[in-house]
Amino acid sequence: MLDGVALDLATLGVAQLVHHARVSSTMDVAHEEAARGAPHGTLIVADVQDAGRGRGGKRWHSAAADGLWMTWVLRDATVASLDVLSLRVGLAIAQAVAPHVDGFVGLKWPNDVLTADAPDLAAARAQSASALAKLAGVLVETRWRDQSLDWVAIGIGINTRIPQHVDHELARTGRRASAVRAETPRASLIATLAPTLLTLGARARHLSPSERDAWAARDVAVGRHATSPARGRVIGVADDGGLLLADAEGQVTTHRSGSLELID
Repeated sequence: MLDGVALDLATLGVAQLVHHARVSSTMDVAHEEAARGAPHGTLIVADVQDAGRGRGGKRWHSAAADGLWMTWVLRDATVASLDVLSLRVGLAIAQAVAPHVDGFVGLKWPNDVLTADAPDLAAARAQSASALAKLAGVLVETRWRDQSLDWVAIGIGINTRIPQHVDHELARTGRRASAVRAETPRASLIATLAPTLLTLGARARHLSPSERDAWAARDVAVGRHATSPARGRVIGVADDGGLLLADAEGQVTTHRSGSLELID
C-alpha cells in the first residue's frame, strides 16, 4: 500500500517494498538492504530525501509530495548489460510516464527524461534546449564481490509536482523542471515501470534495433550542438550506448562517459 493505493507486489515481480517517511537517500538505504541480503526486486521508496544522490556526486533535498524517490535492487544484472543500462532505464521511465504528462516526453543521453511543450518529436526538437524541462533522472551504482558483479542499485527520481527548489544541475544550467499530472499516484508509476525495469539487467550487451528505434523516437538532442562531452552536433546513440557527435568537419566520434550539455 502506497498513498492508499494497493500494489500487487508478487504480480509486479517486486520482492519487497521498503517505505520510509524520511531518509538520507533511497540509494543509501538500498546499499544497506543489499548488504544484508535483500533479494532481487527489492524496492526502496522514501517520501523525503535529505541528501538525494545524483550523477557526478550531486546531492539535493527531495521534499514530500514533490516526487517519487526510489531505488531498485537488481541481482540478476550481467556485466555485459551495464554499458547500456542507464539508457534502458531512461527509456523505460519515458514510456511509463508518457500517459501522465501533458506535452512530449523526450530523452537526453545518457538518461535524462525531459518534457517539451510540444505535440511531437519534430516540434520538441525545434524548441530551444533551454525550453526543455527535466522530469526525471537516473543514477546507477554497482557493487562487486571479488571479480563478480554482486548487485546493481538503480536510483530514480520522478517529479510529481514542480519542485520549489531546483537541484544543482537545474540551477547551473537554468533549465526548468516539469512534473507528471497532479493526480498521478506514485503507486501507478511503480506498477507501470516495474515489469520492464526488473528485466533490464539481464538483457543483451547492446541495444536491440527496436530499442534504438524507441530511443530515437524520443531523442530531443539530435541535431543540437553540444559543448560536452565534446563540441559537436548530436547525431544520436550507438547500439553500445555511446553518444555520437559530429565535429565541424563532419567526423563522427563516439563518447561513452560524461554528461551531454547542449546549447541553444
